[in-house]
Amino acid sequence: METRSAKRKKQLCFPPGNDDGGASQIDRITDLPDPLLHHILSYLPIRSIAQTSALSRRWRLLWSTLPDLDFTTAAAAIKRSSIPPNSYISTVLSLRHKHSDLRSLRFSARLTFSTLNSLIRLAVRHRVQYLDVEVSTDDYFNFPRGVIASETLRTFKLKSRCPGFRLLPSSVMAGGFRNLDSLSLSLVTLHDQQSSLLDLFTETSFPCLRKLDLDTCFELRHLKVGCRALEDFSIENCFHLRGLEICCAKLTSLRVASCFDAYCDETRVEIRNGSRIRFVAWEQNAITGKSAVEELRAVREASIGFFVDDYDDICSDKLQSVCSFMSGFSRADSLTLDSQCIEILSSSKYSAHFVHPIFSDVRTLELHTGFNKKNVAGLAFLFRSTPTLHTLVLKIMNDHKTERRQWNKDLWDVANCEQEQYWESQVQSLSSFLNHLKIVKIYGFLEYENEVSLAKFLLKHGKDLQEMTLSTPHHCNYRDSLRRQKVRSQMMGFSWASSNAKISFQ
Repeated sequence: METRSAKRKKQLCFPPGNDDGGASQIDRITDLPDPLLHHILSYLPIRSIAQTSALSRRWRLLWSTLPDLDFTTAAAAIKRSSIPPNSYISTVLSLRHKHSDLRSLRFSARLTFSTLNSLIRLAVRHRVQYLDVEVSTDDYFNFPRGVIASETLRTFKLKSRCPGFRLLPSSVMAGGFRNLDSLSLSLVTLHDQQSSLLDLFTETSFPCLRKLDLDTCFELRHLKVGCRALEDFSIENCFHLRGLEICCAKLTSLRVASCFDAYCDETRVEIRNGSRIRFVAWEQNAITGKSAVEELRAVREASIGFFVDDYDDICSDKLQSVCSFMSGFSRADSLTLDSQCIEILSSSKYSAHFVHPIFSDVRTLELHTGFNKKNVAGLAFLFRSTPTLHTLVLKIMNDHKTERRQWNKDLWDVANCEQEQYWESQVQSLSSFLNHLKIVKIYGFLEYENEVSLAKFLLKHGKDLQEMTLSTPHHCNYRDSLRRQKVRSQMMGFSWASSNAKISFQ
């Protein structure tokens, strides 16, 4: 008589209707080695994996030794049940085989601090290597001590949904993490604590750390990162930051977004020993009072953007800081500047007092701009600063508040057209730029006067130009398309500097 467990096992391996006789009824799945079965089970939600434990003794053993536990796939089912999330997770961890190591553990739940500590201690006891925790508590909680002394932990991610957690004193935290490879902390609060982390992320505290992510650190004023093995560093949403010092000899990727105190003049950023940095994203950061950035000779891709409340209130020191900061990227291969950065570089205060850095190695330049009348001079400055540019990408942000004149056929031959005159006056100073430029892509092209004037100028003087793409937004109506056809016919009707140039309208 066939037992119940044997019947379930048979149904798992051989679907109904498959009757090949006794010789072919071989349980090939169960005979697979444990590592391969663990790999197959890793593609299933944890609830489905748990159900396989009822098939037989072998499958119960597989469940109790599964190296990867992801409770985020069962969060909705646990929430609907009467079992508290912490009880379910604790039960699963407690029933694990005592000699089974835990490779990865992920869970997201609302817990008390004591329960969180208990779960982490259980995970550390099973020699967890990858620990990803997203937790919500009723009050602030302290950074869990259990992970500090772990000898097996390689990756630790701690995200607090609300209200946040406090770091332990640097003297306590610096004593552990000897083998930690990646650390991610989100929603850290430094209320009523020392507001600087100058002695935490050092060579001795995190000797093996290669990746560090910090997100939303409240009241963090000063941060110094000097981990000797660090390769990837990201910090964002630290609005109270006043001082950032980075000195990591192996750093290759840097991202800083929405940081620094915009209402403090005594802010500073310093990037030293960055000879290996290849990628930099500087996004929506307030301008610091001082910048000290060593020339980043290895950087290949840089994206720079600032957050400015009022351009008229930018003091001379901060404009000098912008100049010093951007000088560090003169050797970049690809450079992207956001609209606010273009506004700063186009301001009369900047152009009158500071010399533009020369980006002699930039081959690809991407500019995001509203392209109003004031930006034209700023664009010319940037063209002069990229003498060997190969590809120019212009992304025009069309705002109904921006006043721009629509192009019409009567303006085409008017000698005193202001935009035409300005660009023609720049031919000599832009000679190197015009002799090297090969590809131009303009997105958001709406046939306004400044857009058409620039496109015409590049066609008229770009001696090595090969391709120009003018892309119009999809929302343009029928009348806009008719005007576009007129502009297209006009642009095809005059002599171009390059016989190999091709223009396409999209």
